[in-house]
Amino acid sequence: MRFETKVVRAGYQVDPVTGAIVPPVHQVATFAQEEPGVHKGYPYGRTANPTRSLLEKAIAELEGGQYGLAFASGLAAEDAILHLLQPGDHVLCCDDVYGGTYRLFEQVRRRYGLGFSYFDTTTTKIELQSNTKLIWLESPTNPLLKIADIEAIARQKGDALLVVDNTFATPYLQRPLELGADIIVHSSTKYLSGHGDVIGGLVVTSNAAVYEKLKFFQNAIGAVPGPMDCWLVLRGLKTLALRMRTHSENAQAIAEFLSTHPKVARVYYPGLPSHPGHALAKKQMNGLYGGMLSFELNGDVKRFARATKLFTLAENLGTVDSLTTHPATMTHAAIPPEERARRGIQDNLVRLSVGIEHAQDLIEDLRQALEYA
Repeated sequence: MRFETKVVRAGYQVDPVTGAIVPPVHQVATFAQEEPGVHKGYPYGRTANPTRSLLEKAIAELEGGQYGLAFASGLAAEDAILHLLQPGDHVLCCDDVYGGTYRLFEQVRRRYGLGFSYFDTTTTKIELQSNTKLIWLESPTNPLLKIADIEAIARQKGDALLVVDNTFATPYLQRPLELGADIIVHSSTKYLSGHGDVIGGLVVTSNAAVYEKLKFFQNAIGAVPGPMDCWLVLRGLKTLALRMRTHSENAQAIAEFLSTHPKVARVYYPGLPSHPGHALAKKQMNGLYGGMLSFELNGDVKRFARATKLFTLAENLGTVDSLTTHPATMTHAAIPPEERARRGIQDNLVRLSVGIEHAQDLIEDLRQALEYA
């Protein structure tokens, strides 16, 4: 079954009781039991919920995994994965990573005995420590759109678990489990829901032992999404293929426009042949390169942000609406300035989440904003 068909059908067909072709929202906290300990798989709403189960099944199907788990946010999903580790364990992470992930690693989990170090995202050679238990990748990365060779890293992971944040690519463009990853994590707030109206996180794996541990943490810690949140993501998934195609086509057109504009010093977009990771992205992804791009501005970032009319300044991405973000003061503000500079996140860097509006309208908006900047 092709992805475009699977994404419409994943997780749910027809309700066997009512015949409803849209899944119901099981807005319920608890469930009746036939006798003590005997129930239909749903003892309590934190432990499991039928609407949540449909979403977990759907994302597992789309990523080609055996098991899915839903969380209240992308960072809650990431934190659950870190609970697989013990004090003294080490995490090897790519050097271009979401600021919230860096904050979780450095300001929260390091305090509880985990070690973290960072490597060049674009390398094909990694060095594990004797206590490395987890390797963490983004590809494409946030905000510099670097491309990691997932397959090459997977061949070197040894006994460590390889985690890939697939938020930017989504399963429509890239399926990391097929490239050797052990765990996939998503912020379902972004492209999977797609409309900027829900916060959520998802994890996918085919490792039964990992799943059982994560399922325990999901229940024991309780950072679970509500039924309505799950329903909104399920609804968003049905149009994922259509949206990602338009996001990607629009971003490609905008990247090409920006790459020739005198007010733009550099464009970061893997769909450009000039991008260092273009050939790998072409091989690793499905021929499209996603809706995210960044560029360095020869001008005043604040003036640019104030001048856009179709691009809204906001700390989010992956919605049908086009958004602009200043990583240094917004999404990556938790990273110290000297560390941002070392990683190449300059103060003149602007990140665009390209929506599904008409590409030419978006280009015209950027053109006038660049002139104002």
